[in-house]
Amino acid sequence: MKRLLAPCLLFMFAISAPVSAEELMMTRVMQSFPETMLKLQEVIKHHGYQLSRVQRVDIGLANMGYKTDKYRVVFFGKEAQNRWIIDKHPELIAYLPLKIAIYAEEDDTMLVSPNLDVLIAAKDPKLKKIVHGWQQDVQKMLKEMQKFGQNS
Repeated sequence: MKRLLAPCLLFMFAISAPVSAEELMMTRVMQSFPETMLKLQEVIKHHGYQLSRVQRVDIGLANMGYKTDKYRVVFFGKEAQNRWIIDKHPELIAYLPLKIAIYAEEDDTMLVSPNLDVLIAAKDPKLKKIVHGWQQDVQKMLKEMQKFGQNS
């Protein structure tokens, strides 16, 4: 249970909305944290997204008893889509930019992302298409990262 606690906490802080395990997509990468972090950024760019920033969250987690410096949240997005959403659907600003949490777990690295199809119930057809596209892209990224861990 403690293994799920960290990613759930990360996303409760990161997206300002309640999160449960079924609202998360997770994958284990059988690689070290530094290698996985570099590959994740490469994969995000390869899928046509711009990296926004990488935020350390280990300081807050250390205050809760976690003893690692290997917790980050990688923020990314597509500028034109984000601008359109901010203009037409400002209620969704809390979900922007997209994010994937990455943290070390023994010799492996875990990647966690919110399930956008569950969190954003889109009625606007254009918004629905964008969110569904994001969801598919993140799923592909996570699968690619999992294969990276198996091939190395």
